[in-house]
Amino acid sequence: MAASLSTAIDVHFTIPKSDTKRPIFFTSPIRHNPTKKRLAISCNSSTSETSSSTKPPQNISESPSPKNPSLADQLKPLSATTLSTKDHQAQLLSRPKSTWVNPTRPKRSVLSLQRQKKSLYSYNPQIRELKLFAKKLSGSGEDEFESVLETIPYPPTRENALLILNSLRPWQKTRLFFNWIKTQNVFPMETIFYNVTMKSLRYGLQFDIIEELANEMVSNEIQLDNITYSTIITCAKKCSRFDKAVEWFERMYKTGLMPDEVTYSAILDVYAKLGKVEEVLSLYERGVASGWKPDPITFSVLAKMFGEAGDYDGIRYVLQEMKSLDVLPNLVVYNTLLEAMGKAGKPGLARSLFEEMVDSGLTPNEKTLTALAKIYGKARWAKDAMDLWERMKSNNWPMDFILYNTLLNMCADLGLVEEAEMLFNDMKISEKCRPDSWTFTAMLNIYGSGGNADKSMELFEEMSKLGIGLNIMGCTCLVQCLGKARRIDDLVRVFNVAIDGGVKLDDRFCGCLLSVASLCDESEDFTKVLACLKQANPKLVAFVKLIEGEETSFETLKEEFRAVVRDAAIETRRPFCNCLIDICRKRDLHGRAHELLYLGTLYGLYPDLHHKTVKEWSLDVRSLSVGAALTALEEWMGTLTKFVQRDEELPELFSAHTGSGTHKFSLGLANSFDSHVKKLAAPFRQSEERAGSFRGNTRGI
Repeated sequence: MAASLSTAIDVHFTIPKSDTKRPIFFTSPIRHNPTKKRLAISCNSSTSETSSSTKPPQNISESPSPKNPSLADQLKPLSATTLSTKDHQAQLLSRPKSTWVNPTRPKRSVLSLQRQKKSLYSYNPQIRELKLFAKKLSGSGEDEFESVLETIPYPPTRENALLILNSLRPWQKTRLFFNWIKTQNVFPMETIFYNVTMKSLRYGLQFDIIEELANEMVSNEIQLDNITYSTIITCAKKCSRFDKAVEWFERMYKTGLMPDEVTYSAILDVYAKLGKVEEVLSLYERGVASGWKPDPITFSVLAKMFGEAGDYDGIRYVLQEMKSLDVLPNLVVYNTLLEAMGKAGKPGLARSLFEEMVDSGLTPNEKTLTALAKIYGKARWAKDAMDLWERMKSNNWPMDFILYNTLLNMCADLGLVEEAEMLFNDMKISEKCRPDSWTFTAMLNIYGSGGNADKSMELFEEMSKLGIGLNIMGCTCLVQCLGKARRIDDLVRVFNVAIDGGVKLDDRFCGCLLSVASLCDESEDFTKVLACLKQANPKLVAFVKLIEGEETSFETLKEEFRAVVRDAAIETRRPFCNCLIDICRKRDLHGRAHELLYLGTLYGLYPDLHHKTVKEWSLDVRSLSVGAALTALEEWMGTLTKFVQRDEELPELFSAHTGSGTHKFSLGLANSFDSHVKKLAAPFRQSEERAGSFRGNTRGI
């Protein structure tokens, strides 16, 4: 038995005309004459064939009222073309992501910044002509500026003036046009005009003019917003006017405005550069509490601040804060953290941080690898350094001149000659990083430290063929190496090439020549070296001649020595005195050597030479040359002898320190000092437990 069911429902509803928020589903406008609509919905359901008495539902063409169609009739074609697709159904059925808002607590202003609305000048049909006019205005001279202004194609309305002002590039032209706008009095000046002008002035680092405009805004009661304060503070930071940056930041806070992300990062960097760690942390915590979420740049600033201070606990604090706030470090932050780890002396943690960065999917750049290479070189981790180099090649990580030269300098510090030669040869076949002057300087340093004069001269000849000139550091390394090898003629040749190449000789190079002069056994070689030194520092050569004269009085020596020390760079004053003492001992002028040691002590060149307590007298010669150390030992023994002769009270212990470095110079000083101790029968014996240390007591006298 067949059963059928047919139901008809009449639905009446009202469409309010004032509801503008309701979504519009129609592609063409529909007029609504009556406010009420009638929707007829018919539903047929059957379990068998439909009876002949049941009428089929009407379609659109069969609508009883074509002039007044029902809503179902209107929706029928739309549902057939749009709503029938699965994608659109899923889109309509999906729920939007909800955002919970606490109704009892208003949002902080840091999350809703007080900025101007975006200008509508981008829709200006005259934009092309106005931009061409702005380009013409930018290229005009100061004398032509006013005449070009007269050719403005359209009246200076607010939108036109703002477009031109924003298109001007030289800050001078921006300022002139801004002043011209103010004289026209066409429209009232707003904050946005000052902001655009200030940003242009910031590119020119014109902080004084920016501050003048800011004070003008205050006088004219024009509101300063976040952009205004941010521009002022960041410009003060770029101009190193840190006091002004702090002043304007405090003024901003007093007005009730909350800083945005850019301003927070800038002022944190200012406080960090001023060394105000507590203020930085206080400001950071205050910003986070107010709803500000720090970005990676902020953490980079914090990491750099703690790194400069070598504060490892501060670096750990930065890492913990990033983790708690779910801020993923980018490459800049990792680079800053690596540099901070290096300054804090934590090579192991730097290595772990580098591995974490690689595991996160980031590819290290040249700065990353350079920082890590410096850390390994400073820590003398030769194996890790070379493993890093192998990973660079296998992973095809980027390399540049700085990284290559850093690796070469690291090899020089660690004495890795073969590895340095391998790096040098790789640079020769590289298309991007061909060896430059600093590369050859690093190799000259490596060969010079090892005393390989032949290899050094080969590099010098290769540089000449390639047309690569010597710089002052390479020249110093080469001259020092040739001087130790007693190859004075080659030294003179290198010196002449450096002079012809325009190398500016400094006090370090003069000290190197003076050191070579102290090593010369032959008077002819000594004269050649002094001839070179005379071209670099005539006063120093004149003083060398003065100390050789027997008729020179001590007062004359004292005055001339003070003049030499006064004119020399601070870091070269003690080496100068050491070399002059060595020259005196080489020329058997022991009296002059003692006088120079006394003058050096008098003028503060050897502040840590003597340490005296009731129980121990100590002699520290680690900063002295061999000749100066032996002179100091003789002077010390003379003083001790006078105490014994006068039967004065002596301490229980005596000690002397020559240093325990692995460098050949350090070993040479310890051996020479030990020989001289035995020669003078000094109450010292070299310690077996500690290298470079000599001990004695009063029983040995």
